[in-house]
Amino acid sequence: MVTADAGAPPLAGPSDATFFTRARIERILGLVVGIGCAVLGVQAFVNALTSEQEAPVWRIILMLVTFSPLALMIVAGIAGILFRVFAAAFACIFPLVLIAWPFATAGRAELSDSEPWIWYLLNVATVATALVFPLVLQYVWAGMIPLLYGIVRVIQIGGGVETIVNTARQVVFAIILAVVMILIGYLLRRLAADLDHARESAVASYAAAASADAAEQERVSVAALMHDSVLAALIASERATSPRERDLAVAMAREALTRLANADRDAEEGPDDPVDAAFLVDGLRAAATEHAVALPVRTAVAPGTKPLPGRVARALVLAGAQAVVNSVEHAGAAGLRADLAVDDRRVIVRITDDGDGFDAGSVAEDRLGISGSIVARVAAVGGHARIRSSERGTIVELRWERTR
Repeated sequence: MVTADAGAPPLAGPSDATFFTRARIERILGLVVGIGCAVLGVQAFVNALTSEQEAPVWRIILMLVTFSPLALMIVAGIAGILFRVFAAAFACIFPLVLIAWPFATAGRAELSDSEPWIWYLLNVATVATALVFPLVLQYVWAGMIPLLYGIVRVIQIGGGVETIVNTARQVVFAIILAVVMILIGYLLRRLAADLDHARESAVASYAAAASADAAEQERVSVAALMHDSVLAALIASERATSPRERDLAVAMAREALTRLANADRDAEEGPDDPVDAAFLVDGLRAAATEHAVALPVRTAVAPGTKPLPGRVARALVLAGAQAVVNSVEHAGAAGLRADLAVDDRRVIVRITDDGDGFDAGSVAEDRLGISGSIVARVAAVGGHARIRSSERGTIVELRWERTR
């Protein structure tokens, strides 16, 4: 990412999302500077109206040259339109006013006891550069404008020791104030740039995470589809020995092809319309019926329980159905039963059999019946699957908790 120099003019307008904070800081600085310059400008203008330090003709000329761009800069700063243009114009014109000052006050030293009206505009000229010039030029102006004022002031009233000391004090004060204001502007811009960079990095990280999550969801969906439909159809076809079994294998193959064709359009878990606990019971029993086994389901549903998101219920049913299939194939459905507990906090589905069990830790990762069709499928909807197996049987527990 290319970022703007924190001391340079803004590279993007308020509509550019990349520099959102920077644009807002620029707008705030323009408004604050506009109001502050208005206060100092009014003070300088009132003093200029009654000033006798410069010749009358020179006074009119210098006032027009100075206060015209200053007024435009103030209005533009408050309105937020063309502020940089008029700020740059004033920052460049004011040094010329200072250079012309000795000519305007020539021969009138006896009328120069009080501070001239240009004194009030020194920091107006330096702060204007903070909104326009690069950081190096800002510091150049912060030193040049006060020094130039000190030179023309000494030329105006003479070079006595007391005059030089007083003028030097004013110059140092103006330089310090200008540097402080430049530093404040720089720090605000740097902070805004860092915030914009952090926000852009966060958005990029979120996009990468979302992309990775989408890829993982697709992988899980395809793996489960391959295992549940395609591989099941192939196995059924290989084992079919009777006309009924062959018809069943053909139907399974047709369903697998249909699901493959629609995989890019329909999520496997189906729509997210809310469903009640009966959906889980019916789904588990239907899965058992497909394999010609009875599945007693013991339910414990709390009164007034909220419906479940459709995708969650669908994922739990499919994962439970795979657990039923595994029990039928590997345990002969011995003692196969299901327990369902639902309340407003969580859903627990438990599939249990009394088979010989197996070592869950030794199951290869490429065996999709457990890793893909059960564990990953439940995890994809924010749930958790736990499998416990021993010589006394196997328990597959599916758990999903509601977000609060």
